[in-house]
Amino acid sequence: MTPARTQYRAPHPAPVVVLDDIEGHGPRVCDDMTVEVALAVMAGARVEYLTVCDGDDESTGSVTQVRLAVLRDSPMYTDRMRLRDVLTGALPSPGARAGRVGEHNRLPAVLPFSR
Repeated sequence: MTPARTQYRAPHPAPVVVLDDIEGHGPRVCDDMTVEVALAVMAGARVEYLTVCDGDDESTGSVTQVRLAVLRDSPMYTDRMRLRDVLTGALPSPGARAGRVGEHNRLPAVLPFSR
């Protein structure tokens, strides 16, 4: 009598999830995703950038983890910021301030006060 060898196999192989798109531009996410969620997706997927798509699943650009982290740490960040806001440039640059001092040391929208 020949002893039988037992082979242990999983009943079903684990499904393979591909996070990257076909062109290799990083995981595709919708442009209405918030910055905080996008950073969490990047951390979970262990990627440095995301491909941002519009409602028609057309690529509108990409964002990097560094860019989003800098934005999150800036004073202009709110928890309602979406990736579409980052891509359209609707945000002021990190060095810009709303209400810069004018040439006569007064804010541009403030009239001089006289007594």
